[in-house]
Amino acid sequence: QLPLVESGGGLVQPGGSLRLSCTASGRAFSIRAMGWFRQAPGKERDIVAGIIWSGSRTYYTDSVKGRFTISRDNVNNTVYLQMSSLKPEDTAVYYCAADRTLRPTVPVASRDYDYWGQGTQVTVSS
Repeated sequence: QLPLVESGGGLVQPGGSLRLSCTASGRAFSIRAMGWFRQAPGKERDIVAGIIWSGSRTYYTDSVKGRFTISRDNVNNTVYLQMSSLKPEDTAVYYCAADRTLRPTVPVASRDYDYWGQGTQVTVSS
C-alpha cells in the first residue's frame, strides 16, 4: 500500500489561488509518476496535471495550461499543484494519484494509476 494524504483545498474567489499538497508514505520508492485528477458532480474523473517522478516531464490538460503548475519534492515524497487564476469551472474534488509503472510519458488515464488519495474539495465561488 501507498497512502497518499492530500491537503490544501478550500473555498476561494474567482481569480484567486490555492496550493494543493499530496504526500506519499510507505513504499514511496516505487513511485514513477504522480498526477492530479478532479471530479465535478455528475462528471468523470479527469486528469488535471501529471509529473514523472525522476525527471522534469509534466503534463497539463488544456483548460489549466498557464494557470496551474505541478511540482514535486522527492526528498519529502510530496507533489504540489499550484492553482492560480481560478475559475468557477475549476470547482471539483481533487485527487492525487501515484503510478508504479515506468512509462515514457506522463500517464493521463485514471486506470494507469495504482494509488489514490482521499480527495480534497476545491470550490471557486464569489
